[in-house]
Amino acid sequence: MISRIDLRGDALPEGPALRDLLPRADFDVQAALEKVRPICEDVHHRGDAALIDFAERFDGVRLESVRVPAQALADALTGLDADVRAALEESIRRARLVHRAQRRTAHTTQVVPGGSVTEKWVPVERVGLYAPGGRSVYPSSVIMNAVPAQEAGVESIALASPPQSDFGGLPHPTILAACALLGVDEVYAAGGATAVAMFAYGTESCPPANMVTGPGNIWVAAAKRYFTGRIGIDTEAGPTEIAILADDTADPAHVAADLISQAEHDPLAAAVLVTDSPDLAAAVEKELEPQVAATKHVDDRIRPALAGRQSAIVLVDGVEEGLKVVDAYGAEHLEIQTAHATAVADRVRNAGAIFIGPWAPVSLGDYAAGSNHVLPTGGCACHSSGLSVQSFLRGIHIVDYTEDALAEVAHHVVTLAEAEDLPAHGAAVKARFGWKVPESK
Repeated sequence: MISRIDLRGDALPEGPALRDLLPRADFDVQAALEKVRPICEDVHHRGDAALIDFAERFDGVRLESVRVPAQALADALTGLDADVRAALEESIRRARLVHRAQRRTAHTTQVVPGGSVTEKWVPVERVGLYAPGGRSVYPSSVIMNAVPAQEAGVESIALASPPQSDFGGLPHPTILAACALLGVDEVYAAGGATAVAMFAYGTESCPPANMVTGPGNIWVAAAKRYFTGRIGIDTEAGPTEIAILADDTADPAHVAADLISQAEHDPLAAAVLVTDSPDLAAAVEKELEPQVAATKHVDDRIRPALAGRQSAIVLVDGVEEGLKVVDAYGAEHLEIQTAHATAVADRVRNAGAIFIGPWAPVSLGDYAAGSNHVLPTGGCACHSSGLSVQSFLRGIHIVDYTEDALAEVAHHVVTLAEAEDLPAHGAAVKARFGWKVPESK
């Protein structure tokens, strides 16, 4: 059901050579880019009419309006199962606790007497959030996008999710209910690249946004790449990933269950176990079969994901080598199920989120840990972070110098300007002092 990669015996290669030995899904955003280009430009030129036509083409429903009526949001919340509502409310509460603590405050550095630099943090004015609606419904993604934007102080928040023919062209009612719980009342029935184009260009019903965030399929990722520079994005999210670094102290039933939990997302989902214990590897393989047979989405998602080139059990000589492997892999989700798991986790450099020990499965982070589950995929954790309050803030430097403070450093400014052959830069300083550079004190 899942392949093995044996890296024992020889010294592990460094950098790209090690990454090339590890499993990874095929996810060609560049190829998809050319297919989304005409879709995005059609939305640019025809606005809502293009969104309605694409909804009929891609989602099988003819919309009367792209904007979801306020009454539909209210009705979705009224009809929400009480247990689901309670779970969503607790997820929101915990996410707010974590994300509120991330908010940065302005800081002033007194560089010299009379000269200071202040960094203030300003939220983007308007963001467009995306909640997928393909194989599964993701109200949790509504929470993970909306909460940090709200805690950052973003004033204008809109959300798009694909129209569903089963619900009269509206997004899934649980998505709408989550929006209502969060106070997000600007919601659109738009999916994939069309939703990103709607936010990037704006249409008759939807003003343009400064930034678009949220996970999605390859068409969403390609549209984000297409509009990078015009709008800010969080990341080009690829198929979900779990990597587990485990030794012989790990429970094979837990490890197998956690691998399956991510495999059920998508046939391209990656499930990777890195271990120095052949006994654990064999026990996990034994556990997979009955656990897979006992769940849903077996043939269309889980089996293809576990059997795909993106999933494997990787055997290493020890936890030390395992750390090198997981750092090279840079997983979206990384579980540490080893002896002294906290100490091992402290040494990890590259991961979207780290889950320590047997009682912190990735599923907890997906819903109710308080952490954010919008995380870098495809090895991007080596340079990118997950979604947070900081994602929606811009740092602006405010420079405040007195005449004396400028005079004290003027000769350095002029010297550097002349060294760079930019004499007008120096002249801008000289003009303030009668064209004579003050002597430094």
